Amino acid sequence: MNVLIFGATGMVGQSVLRECLLDPQVNHVLSIGRSATGQSQAKFREHVLKDITDLAPLTDELSRIDACFFCLGVSSVGMSEEKYHAITYELTMNIANTLANIQPKMTFVYVTGASTDSTEQGSSMWARVKGKTENALLKLPFKSAFMFRPGAILPKNGVKSKTKLYQTFIVILSPIFPLLQKWFPNTVIDSEQIGRAMISVARNGYPKSIMEITDIRNASGR
Repeated sequence: MNVLIFGATGMVGQSVLRECLLDPQVNHVLSIGRSATGQSQAKFREHVLKDITDLAPLTDELSRIDACFFCLGVSSVGMSEEKYHAITYELTMNIANTLANIQPKMTFVYVTGASTDSTEQGSSMWARVKGKTENALLKLPFKSAFMFRPGAILPKNGVKSKTKLYQTFIVILSPIFPLLQKWFPNTVIDSEQIGRAMISVARNGYPKSIMEITDIRNASGR
């Protein structure tokens, strides 16, 4: 399986990249992003682009991709709806439409969030925009598409958040990570499970297109 990752330097992206590099059934991993991952392995290749929507020069390489793991995302805190919509919906759909035209046989996995609003009518701005993005992605002519809705994510294996405040909480809470997962199984999931689940649904599919925490955990096998 040949895999494409967007957002491989973020917390979820780092985890997905790690699991892909460790999985012997993943033959090739391609990363596209605005910053380098620092990884160097035989089956890994990355393109650092100022404009990550300009994929035309990579058409031949992208035509051989079996699955795209889209892990780009920003917090909506302090952001206007217009700006959040541009980053979350417009950027995602620009890339997804291009990929669907180049290689419709791929599986597209999008990291969204718990409480995303599929009706697009709720009071929460971020949830409406995420819901609109999910709905639009599910209409594209990919082989299959899965919307991952994790809640609180506990990083494992040295994965770090790029958000300083979140990383501070991670450091403080890390000693009780196992207890948090036990106490809040429907709210908390770890980064390794997300990575394994993405590979699993790309390889084997899953009965649901919209995957909540329990679905992600089930798909991960862990």
